[in-house]
Amino acid sequence: MKIRRISILFLSVVAGMQAQTIDGLWDATLKQGTTEIPFKIGFSGSGSDVKGWFFNGDGKLISSGGTYENGSLVLNFDSYLGVLKLTLKDGSLDGDWSTSRGGRSGAPSPIHAVPNRPQAAPKTPAPNVAGVWVIEDVKSSKGEKAWNLVVTQKGNDVTASILRVDGDTGALTGGWQDGKFVVSHFDGSRPAIWTITPQENGTLSVDQGSGRGGGTVVAIRPEEVKAKGLAEPTDANSFTTVKDATQPFPFSFPDLDGKTVSNTDARFQGKVVLINITGSWCPNCHDEAPFLAEVYNKYHSKGLEIIALSFEEAEQVANPTRLRAFIKQNGIKYTVLLAGETGSAKEKLTQAQNWNAWPTTFFVGRDGLVKGVHAGFPSSGSGVLYEKEKKEFVERVEKLLAENSQTARK
Repeated sequence: MKIRRISILFLSVVAGMQAQTIDGLWDATLKQGTTEIPFKIGFSGSGSDVKGWFFNGDGKLISSGGTYENGSLVLNFDSYLGVLKLTLKDGSLDGDWSTSRGGRSGAPSPIHAVPNRPQAAPKTPAPNVAGVWVIEDVKSSKGEKAWNLVVTQKGNDVTASILRVDGDTGALTGGWQDGKFVVSHFDGSRPAIWTITPQENGTLSVDQGSGRGGGTVVAIRPEEVKAKGLAEPTDANSFTTVKDATQPFPFSFPDLDGKTVSNTDARFQGKVVLINITGSWCPNCHDEAPFLAEVYNKYHSKGLEIIALSFEEAEQVANPTRLRAFIKQNGIKYTVLLAGETGSAKEKLTQAQNWNAWPTTFFVGRDGLVKGVHAGFPSSGSGVLYEKEKKEFVERVEKLLAENSQTARK
């Protein structure tokens, strides 16, 4: 009898330990004011070997460190200067997400999470809204008159993203509920929840809520835009130019070890150079960095150099902890320079004409002159347009690499 009691006690302890696991996918909500924004998050491990990850379409932002002990979870996301603190109780996780920027810590956002459960299928099947749409009557500080809305769909589930000239909103995911699609996003940045309602006239009504960039907009098909002669989304390849195409794009800034790197350095002569204007605070720069790292790794041996000019807040210029984490997170092997504070960028980028999109990449040929500029960069949430921009970007790099130095100087 005594052995049986011990066995029961042991099994109870084991069951209690198993109940404390957080491994797997969780359905979470982040609260901003009175708005709750659903998103998914994953966890694995325990103790000091615990990880968590946010989702942005096909991409993941994985924690850089943390602990999970006695039901208390703390995860650091250093590339965003973010901290997630949650406590497991009665099968749910509760706590908050906080970040700091500009030397200030923002008010923590409450988070609640429960283990992921399959959603019941809606009573009526969703209509097909997949494809590229155009949002007209845009009031943009960058002078844009239209944006793209990209929707991918699998049955009742959709992913949607609005693509502007500087990049997109991230991938908002969700499904068909009571005559509309409800989609949301949070990957450590860009929290949002929209409703997308198909209209009888074939358009989509997109309610972005009352937050940043909020309000209701109407999306129409591109063929209707052309037929009616309406404004088209801004071309990211012609938005920014240079003031004098006969002159080099000058830069001279320190790297993270304090060594000054300039466009006149011998290692850049006769090379194809991508000058990337970026910042570790910028979500669209986070979208672009893994792609740039991939391009550099593939073409560096063929004569490609990438120079990132990173503009940061004052305290990050003094101690670029987030930038270092950004470099590590994205596996960046190309040169990153600490160009100064964000407010000084226009003054320092003396060749840039109509530049105000983070990120922006200047394509420099083997003759040291700018051959083209690409503003912004989308995430995988922009679907076919994301693939199109990557393809065109690589084709431009390959074309410049194919030119030898003597031909380029003629």
